[in-house]
Amino acid sequence: MSRLREQYQNEIVGTLMKKFGYKNVMQVPKLEKIVLNMGVGEAKENAKILEAAVKDMETITGQKAVVTKAKNSVANFKIREGMSIGCKVTLRGEKMYEFLDRLVNLALPRVRDFRGINPNAFDGRGNYALGIKEQLIFPEIEYDKIDKIRGMDVIFVTTAKTDEEGRELLAQFGMPFAK
Repeated sequence: MSRLREQYQNEIVGTLMKKFGYKNVMQVPKLEKIVLNMGVGEAKENAKILEAAVKDMETITGQKAVVTKAKNSVANFKIREGMSIGCKVTLRGEKMYEFLDRLVNLALPRVRDFRGINPNAFDGRGNYALGIKEQLIFPEIEYDKIDKIRGMDVIFVTTAKTDEEGRELLAQFGMPFAK
């Protein structure tokens, strides 16, 4: 069992129950899944770019990435319906906690001029979205082997009902929110 999952079960649940006055352990918000999404707009001209993005995503997460397709055509972007335009990975269970641990303790501190993440990027229902500008912050990615710097979105889906509950849950996991 990962260190973070153990910490959640032992300490975080108790802390959140006290803070929000929950009567039952099942009311305590928990992390449901983490979704990583990488939009690769240049994939419409060159399929190799998408393959490299998928490889990077799989290296970072340790799980197979799913190629995402365009839902509808957009003439201005020269995109037709069904074109491959990105990739995503959904992490749950052990892999999710392991990724969160690596993100908080290894990747985020490696961001240039890092002063914490935006505490206001919640969606109103306790889910948090984080944008990463370059995949190089992950220690698994070798600097020499990348062809292009790509960003990605990391979405934390929680069972929290409000943003305040979601923020407190992620803060308990060690997310470095900016003051």
